[in-house]
Formats: sequence, structure tokens, C-alpha cells
Amino acid sequence: MHLINKILCDGQLTAQQQQRLQDLLDSVNREANYFLGYPCNRAFDYTPLYPFLSYPMNNVGDPFKPSRYHLSTHEFEREVIDFFADLIHAKHEEIWGYVTNGGTEGNMFGIYLAREIYPEGLVYYSEATHYSVPKILRMVHARNIMIKSTTNGEIDYQDLAETVRIHRDAPVIIFANIGTTMTGAVDNLDRIKQILKDNAITQYYIHCDAALGGMILPFVDNPPAFDFDAGIDSMAISGHKMIGSPIPCGIALAQKTHVDRIARAVEYISTFDTTVSGSRNAITPLFLWYAIQSKGSNGFRKMVQDCLNMADYAISRFNAQGIPAWRNDNSITVVFPKGPEAVMSKWQIALQGDIGHIVVMPHVTKHQIDRLLADLVEMRTEVTL
Repeated sequence: MHLINKILCDGQLTAQQQQRLQDLLDSVNREANYFLGYPCNRAFDYTPLYPFLSYPMNNVGDPFKPSRYHLSTHEFEREVIDFFADLIHAKHEEIWGYVTNGGTEGNMFGIYLAREIYPEGLVYYSEATHYSVPKILRMVHARNIMIKSTTNGEIDYQDLAETVRIHRDAPVIIFANIGTTMTGAVDNLDRIKQILKDNAITQYYIHCDAALGGMILPFVDNPPAFDFDAGIDSMAISGHKMIGSPIPCGIALAQKTHVDRIARAVEYISTFDTTVSGSRNAITPLFLWYAIQSKGSNGFRKMVQDCLNMADYAISRFNAQGIPAWRNDNSITVVFPKGPEAVMSKWQIALQGDIGHIVVMPHVTKHQIDRLLADLVEMRTEVTL
């Protein structure tokens, strides 16, 4: 843990400043052992890519168009997009995408496209949707209606059907969850499309937030309809979740015909402006490319299965101690009743209402689950004494 002092010994920082950095590194290293409540995989090693951090890399503009800014990783970004396109059954000649700063940007991109296509459209999203979505809707001034969700986190199809029927004169923009934030629930696209059909809705757009589920469902047996095979228009997937990255990142994918409507030529960069941000991270595409090349589809499939098995281990251990824990099908999110604040804070457990969850990412071990459970049982014992 003396790496920082070694690197900075010839630099301009004072001994006190160096110590502050070392203290931060020690703290992060310590807290990482109790990182169970959020969907970020810490099991990665991108050391071979560190030399690229010595350059002002920038993936400005459209990854499929040349630019005057040559310190980029557009070629690798395109290969990453191709990999994800294959995962979610998108035809390469019909799909467009780019590496984003994370799931929120991917969702903003999808909603932005939908709003441009249907300016008077109504966005329907469930109350279990990620907290950033209402903010995005305000930012792009999209009309919207929140739909109730069921106990497991899916959108309430009856409420959706009744609401669509009332507003059937407006184009429908569906914001579907492919793995909700708190319970990992997957909205049923077949039922949603049947609701649109029953109400004779012909003008509609479907965006899928597959931040976590987009790297799980492609690797399970008999997944539900969730991708471009199901007739969706756009999707957002996170890269720092299942794959893992020291920097938040993700993938936005959309029908190319939709993206063509918003493309604008920019002389300053000699390319097209088609993304949410102008200057874009050129390092994260390398991280994703490196992980894809290192693991491959078979490696990701094993990783997902290991996580599902570990989630089942957690559920069995919790239930054996009288703590009701559960997960949705094909989900690595284990939901259980909220525990004492001291334990929830120590293990960085995400909370909502009276429930908490652990997200069984590739770095989560049986030892960590057992230690969390021991803390919960100990606190419960102390309360009853």
C-alpha cells in the first residue's frame, strides 16, 4: 500500500499531501471489502492499459465517422458496439451505438431520440424506474406519466393499460426496465406490446433500461423477451456493472434510422455530432474491449452463472436464519427486510422503504455474505436481549 509514495516521491506534492492520498487509498481498499449493496463489479485488472492514461485521448463525435481528432479509440469502440449488438440480436446494418458515461446517459439518449420522433408523445415509466429518469424527462421536456409497479418491481400492466386507453390519442413512449434498481425485475415486453395492440396504438417507441440485465439475460437459458428481437427501438447497458471498470461507462444502442434524424455535421471536429456529450471518454472503450477479448462470451456466461449461484447461496443462508430473502428470475439482486442502520451502513446496503438488497456481483464471496448475515443476527440478538 505504499504505491502512492513511490510514485510521487519525485513530484511536487508535500509529504502531507502525499499522506492524504495514501490515507484515501487505504480507506478505499478497506471499504471495498464491505461493498455489497450496489451493482458495480470490482473484479477487474486493466493494468496493461495504464500507458494510455499518458495521452489526451478523446472519442469526440460519431464513432463510425472519421474526425480530425486522431487521439481516439473509435476503432475499438466500434468493436465493442458490434459485440453488444450481437448479444441483443441487433442487425449490424440497422443498428448504431456508442460508449457512454453510464446508464443514465444511455437512457437520456433513448428518451431524447423518442422525443425527437414523437414531440407530443407521452413517456410511460413505472415507479420502480431508476431515480435519474424523472430528471431526464424534465431536462428534455418530455411529457410523462408514472405507472404503478407490482410487489416484485415490474410495471403494473393493468394500470398501464388503463392509462394508455385514456391517453390513446397521443403517441406512446415506453420506458421499460430490464432489471429494476431495487429488485432486478424485468418488464414483460410481450404484455406491453399487447396492450399497445389492444388500444390500436400504431405510433410508439420502446426504450429499454438494461443497465444490469443487459449483461445477464444474454447468458441465461430461456431469457424473457428483452432485446431488439422483441421490436424495441433503443437500449442502455452499463459497462461498469457486470463487466467492471474503474470509471463508470455504458453502451447506448438504437435503430440507425432514429439516429439519422438527429445527426448534425460539425465543421470544428470534421465529423457528425450524434451523441449526448461532445468530448467522450476514449479509455472506457478500451476497458470494455479488453474485457471482451479476455473473457469472451463463454467467460461472461460462466461469470453470470456463478453470480446466480452465489445469489441462491445468499438466499438460502438468509432464510435459514429466519430472514426472508428472495430474488426475481434471472436476477442477481437479493432482496431482504431492512436491517439496523449500523449494519446497512457498514456493508453499503442500498435501501428503499422497508427493504434492502445486496447485488451479488462477481467479486462477492460466501465469506462476505456470511459476515453480513452474522452482523444482522448479532444485532437482532442484542435488540431482543
